[in-house]
Amino acid sequence: MTSILISGASIAGPALAFWLSRSGHDVAVVEKNDGIRPGGQAVDFKGATHMQVLREMGILDELRQYDIRDEDAAIVDEHGRTIGVAPGGLGSGELNVPRDTIATVLYERTKDDVDYRFGDRISDLVDDGEGVTVTFRSGTTERFDLVVGADGVHSGVRRLVWGPEEQFVEHRGHHYVLADLDLGDDDVVYSQPGMTVMLGGSKAPTFIVVAADRFPEARDDVDEQKRQIAGALRGGRWRIPEIVDRFPEARSFYTDSISRVTVDQWSRGRVVLLGDSAWGNALSGYGTGLALVAAYVLAGELRLAAGDVATALAEYEARFRPYTNASHKVNAGALLAPMTMRGIRLRNLFFRAASVASPLMRILDLPAKGMDLRRYRRAGALVEG
Repeated sequence: MTSILISGASIAGPALAFWLSRSGHDVAVVEKNDGIRPGGQAVDFKGATHMQVLREMGILDELRQYDIRDEDAAIVDEHGRTIGVAPGGLGSGELNVPRDTIATVLYERTKDDVDYRFGDRISDLVDDGEGVTVTFRSGTTERFDLVVGADGVHSGVRRLVWGPEEQFVEHRGHHYVLADLDLGDDDVVYSQPGMTVMLGGSKAPTFIVVAADRFPEARDDVDEQKRQIAGALRGGRWRIPEIVDRFPEARSFYTDSISRVTVDQWSRGRVVLLGDSAWGNALSGYGTGLALVAAYVLAGELRLAAGDVATALAEYEARFRPYTNASHKVNAGALLAPMTMRGIRLRNLFFRAASVASPLMRILDLPAKGMDLRRYRRAGALVEG
């Protein structure tokens, strides 16, 4: 049995914990929030590979109960007049489920076999080649055979082991907001150069994308985040001033930059990165699916390597890195919130074409498909019985 600590209890972390605990490992998950974080955008699963992993986890049928479909959204001008249509299925997957629903399902499937530690985080790591001594913010110190950083774009594990965030995280020029604001049920999209607001969609009741330089750090200060976004939306027309005025009443408010993470090597010694901490958040529509499959691959390689951690981590990266390269080529901000009126008009023309030509929409799915996982099935590496 190997003792493994996972930092992060969003989706990648609990998914990895699912497989590791079934392989006989002693697994702990540390999460800085006090519980599973509520809210977040709906996430998409696309193609046979994603469906295979969900099926082998035994959660596909359960998640189908929560599948949500976007309706076509009216594109309006600043006077509220309809000038186009954004197809509801653009970029959507075969299964679209709220982020917190998936996180809760994974937590419920693992909580009896995994040691979840909410309200804490890693403050120091010392890897001596034989194991990792971990100090937690709560003051305790423990030793693990392996530490996994599944703690997102702003990974604390990556910062402690690889170095400062600015060395690895490239801001792509836009920020996004997911806000739970009751602004009406109509599916509607408004854009002006550098900003787009979507109301009533599945991603969030209010979804905003705005062009702005990277903001000063305010990860744990939601009021400051609201002020930053409000400043970036200054000059917004249509209903944007009303929306900004109502930020204080949002039941939930999450914002982050659209970024690209580039790490030359996903593991150092007995520490490894998984999900957005390794390859970033591009709002590409397949990041969660990639993280879920990556958890499957990492757990499979650890099982096949039979205790040879270095070999397992090298194989995990060699096999999976090619499937993350597409996320570095996508900048959803440029599509969702073009910087010029000409760019907005071209985007609207693309939406019009996509609404009548489904092959255009399937192009967006290609990076999420095509990975062959039969090696793990044949080897019985993850699925018992």
